[in-house]
Amino acid sequence: MPNPLHLVGSIPLDTVQDVFESFGAQLGAHMVTLPDGEVGPRSHWINRVHYQVLAGHPDFETLRRPAPEHGVERVNPRRSGDSWLFKVRDGVDRVRFGDPGWRLGYARDALSSYFVFQTLRQKGVLNSNLRFQVSMPSVNSVIPTRIFPDIADVEKIRPGYEDALAAEIENIVDRIPADDLAIQWDCTTEMQDAYGTLADLPALDAEGRIERNLGQFQRLRRAIPDETLLDFHLCFGTLGGWPRFAPDDLLGAVAMANAMIAETGRRVDWIHIPVLDRVDDAYFAPLAGLKPGATRVYLGVIHNMARLEQRIAAARKYLPEFGVSAYCGYGREQPSEMPRLLDDHLTAAAL
Repeated sequence: MPNPLHLVGSIPLDTVQDVFESFGAQLGAHMVTLPDGEVGPRSHWINRVHYQVLAGHPDFETLRRPAPEHGVERVNPRRSGDSWLFKVRDGVDRVRFGDPGWRLGYARDALSSYFVFQTLRQKGVLNSNLRFQVSMPSVNSVIPTRIFPDIADVEKIRPGYEDALAAEIENIVDRIPADDLAIQWDCTTEMQDAYGTLADLPALDAEGRIERNLGQFQRLRRAIPDETLLDFHLCFGTLGGWPRFAPDDLLGAVAMANAMIAETGRRVDWIHIPVLDRVDDAYFAPLAGLKPGATRVYLGVIHNMARLEQRIAAARKYLPEFGVSAYCGYGREQPSEMPRLLDDHLTAAAL
């Protein structure tokens, strides 16, 4: 098929097995890797870390939580103004996280899902060439200034959270064969920063906004074996509806992608760039400046299927070779929409 497919991550079905037997079984021949759907608490992305990890940490004070609905608690926000807010307690200079390798929950979920993945692959339900994909939010996206109103708090948290995330990766690669694994970094705060939309950060030029997001990946890549595939999902955000912000063109995304490919410090196997429902040259022209080298590119064009072929044609004027995907994961979509969205991927693969 001319259009390789990529699944970004979340799919709101009940179980990992449901994800593998539906999306994995039908799309596997078009893909390199397969995520587990981020079912359950992970479906709302970073919010699970906020209520399962940060809200229970003794060094944090919760300033705000999502408002109840009809008197019943909510753990996932409806929009940015309904999100979790925290502060570091007075007297704490650096936040640390215990139970290394398990505290954040990513390793435990990955190991459980990989068992199901192996079983279904052995039974022939999944394509034998598929790798298991673990998608994790970046440090800067989990610990953004919008969750910690005092920017000084962020610098107290990031080093300890980065250590905890590195321990999760080490735990995963100790238990899943490196050559059967792919790790994807999910990056939305980084994209907002690349476009200069984070008003609470210091005003820096475009190069400064890019560079301050690279250090986390340069450090974390030491935990990822060379045999493991590495990729980046760049995101315009879905909280409150997609897109959370809508840039005029792909210039910021291209600048961030080029820096990640060139400066992460190891091979980047693919990069995913979201695409708005646009077909004009001005929006897509920055793709001519993308420098992927050997890195595969996936564009998030699978939406509003009436204009899918137009978006693909507009993009190919400036980037002749790319695979296709949705703009983001589907964790905030209704489960009833999944059959249609699965069909959308099959249609896109066949173009």
